[in-house]
Amino acid sequence: MFWSEYLLFCLGAAALIASPGPDFFYVSSRALAQGRAAGVLSALGIGAGLLVHTVLAASGLTLLLFASDALFTALKWAGALYLLWMGVSMLRAKTALFESGETPKISGGALFRQGVLTNILNPKVALTFTAFLTQFVHPQRGGAQLQIAVLGLTLCVLATLWFCFIGLSAGQIGVKLRAKPQVARALQMVSGFTLCALGVRLALLKS
Repeated sequence: MFWSEYLLFCLGAAALIASPGPDFFYVSSRALAQGRAAGVLSALGIGAGLLVHTVLAASGLTLLLFASDALFTALKWAGALYLLWMGVSMLRAKTALFESGETPKISGGALFRQGVLTNILNPKVALTFTAFLTQFVHPQRGGAQLQIAVLGLTLCVLATLWFCFIGLSAGQIGVKLRAKPQVARALQMVSGFTLCALGVRLALLKS
């Protein structure tokens, strides 16, 4: 792969990553409602999910998603139900916590795992990820799997850095907004509704 084409890939990947999508809204809503650490951990989970997509794309397993309507539908509904479950859980958080000026706490491990699952259970991410990468893969140059791995890892790093920035920025805004219990509760509600909306959007996705 020529360096000029690699630079073009990085620019295209940056534009793709920066465009608001499910991962952007997931990380920002988490950070606004639960702080910078929650945003960063969610971002790292998204990055880990993209790493899984890289492995699947390089091994050719993602092609099964294109070929099987049943697999696509199963993955889509698993992701949609998971997002809805998280959204409803946030909406049902006890109001007593907000009355005392606190927000519901979620362990770092849980936040990371949720970020991973929201990413890998979204078949649209797998399809977009693979379709974008393959535009820059040239089998005649040999090592198609290696090319996909290098490009995928590059995209993972760029995406992780971007979403960490989003998590930190949104978290900083959230610190000021959550100073009042009523605002903290409102942010939690918005975050919950956002996750539910993402779940419904994913459920309506067509193969």
